[in-house]
Amino acid sequence: MASPTRAPVLALKDVRLADGAKPLFDGVDLALEPRIRACLVGRNGAGKSTLLKILANQGVEPDSGERSAQPGAKIVYVSQEPDIAGDTLLDYCTAGGAEDYEAHATLADFGLDYAKSTQGLSGGERRRAALARAFAEQPDVLLLDEPTNHLDIFAIQTLEEELAGSKCAALIVSHDRAFLNRVTQRTFWLEHRKVRRLDKGFAEFEIWSEQVLAAEADEERRLNKQLEKENAWLARGVQGRRARNEGRRRALMDLRSQKKDLQSDKRGSMTMAVESSGTSGKRVVEAKHVTKKFGERVIVEDFSTRILRGDRVALVGPNGAGKTTLVRMLLGEIPIDAGDIKLGTNLEISYVDQNRMALSEKMTLWDFLTPGGGDSILVRGIPKHVAGYAKEFLFTEAQLRQPVTSLSGGERNRLLLARALASPTNLMVLDEPTNDLDMDTLDLLEELLADFEGTLILVSHDRDFIDRLATSTIAMNGHGKVLETPGGWTDLIDQNPDFFKGARGAAGDFATGTGSNKAVLTPPPAPAPKKTVKLSYKDQRRLEECEALVAASPRIIADIEARLADPGFYARDPNGFNKVMKDLDKARADLATAEEDWLALEEKRETMVS
Repeated sequence: MASPTRAPVLALKDVRLADGAKPLFDGVDLALEPRIRACLVGRNGAGKSTLLKILANQGVEPDSGERSAQPGAKIVYVSQEPDIAGDTLLDYCTAGGAEDYEAHATLADFGLDYAKSTQGLSGGERRRAALARAFAEQPDVLLLDEPTNHLDIFAIQTLEEELAGSKCAALIVSHDRAFLNRVTQRTFWLEHRKVRRLDKGFAEFEIWSEQVLAAEADEERRLNKQLEKENAWLARGVQGRRARNEGRRRALMDLRSQKKDLQSDKRGSMTMAVESSGTSGKRVVEAKHVTKKFGERVIVEDFSTRILRGDRVALVGPNGAGKTTLVRMLLGEIPIDAGDIKLGTNLEISYVDQNRMALSEKMTLWDFLTPGGGDSILVRGIPKHVAGYAKEFLFTEAQLRQPVTSLSGGERNRLLLARALASPTNLMVLDEPTNDLDMDTLDLLEELLADFEGTLILVSHDRDFIDRLATSTIAMNGHGKVLETPGGWTDLIDQNPDFFKGARGAAGDFATGTGSNKAVLTPPPAPAPKKTVKLSYKDQRRLEECEALVAASPRIIADIEARLADPGFYARDPNGFNKVMKDLDKARADLATAEEDWLALEEKRETMVS
């Protein structure tokens, strides 16, 4: 970890900002030193994305306070919804100033074809393209807002490797615990309109935050007792002692103000519950020797499984491998080519779709929660006013008449869950339910699903969420091979370390057993650079550049020094003399950098060979 005495490359000092009458930040301090990898965590609506935009200088100005950055520092921001423009992915990746060879290399690292059109990209492809461009630009600071959303596990692992191999500082907003555990060295917690700092990675956050909250609870109890005492004093009257006790009365007003702030800052309490619609048959789904193809593409070949009442089954694999297709086959929604699938009896199915297809752009929240009209919704058999039910999922009454397009990603996911959980169910199917949810909501959803008496089928790329919930995991490699093992993601990889070698997703052969997949199969205790048998394309190109520069620089420097040796040069052309002096400084600096990089890359290559 960088020394705390190093000057920050990017910082905020006493930043304050209000959204209308609602204060967002009340004296935020935050600093990133070179190469520090930090996360910014906090509940939905706390202002994490807004804070990133202030840091990135992306159209949000604080009401007061200072933003400072080292002169010349390149700061790259990847938003939650990146805009991918240009004719090809290569055009997009080089639009910010990256060299062609850097863009080629990072696109290849993320499994993308540089010649692919930017039109018609999936959510995962757009995310990978934005990340590839960010790393190709070789930033000094990288600001990432929910970078793992829509990525499969292999692309997430590639992102981990790129961060480990980069020289940049990074600040990451993410809900993915496994990802943050691997890549972070520092944790910033946005809570009560301020940012708290922990000089440890996210793995230590939960214990630390519980200690902080416990201390705050003690402080609130002390404040309550003091308020009771002072209110009793005030009730006895101060008129006869006004001159003597006005100070005490002002102190009481300050205490009341503190109490009001504490109450207004209390996190919203979301009520999430699900009720089983009654017991299904013991057998929920039974599949025997199932095969499915689309043209020449094999999705599933000779797969069998039995899902029993109460099972919690996770599906994993590269994007495009066919996980959603397999779920719909198991539910009888898509015909199979061969084999047999039988559904159990008394099934009441609730389905939350990863693409949020149920959300029409023209709908308001009210319309979505009451598809039959009216002002009430049947919640587990009991009529409930729509405003009251929406409040349980942290929606205000004012939001109910707004279009769903006005909602953030996390709010849309909460809205889908609100409607799905209103109806009794005994088979819940959740397709990427963790996207955009904050960690508090994830914890609540996890508790709900763990206590759910029915059966759960879960499609997810959240390794931590799967490990905490799944009783078994079905893995798909994209070539038709499907494997089921007891336990979660970690159990799957421990028992079948080679299963994903040569795996295929929508982007083609992405998880090939080297690069991203290698780190997934043998998870390191801490982030580490990729281990390969030869230098990457990017490193090899840089090594060749350094060799050429080291060879050519002495002659270039000698020529410049010869020009400066002319005793009349400065008198004839002072501006020209100063320019040549700058050229000499640059040539010497370039040589020093090339020598350092050459030595580092040669050591890296020797380590690989040994």
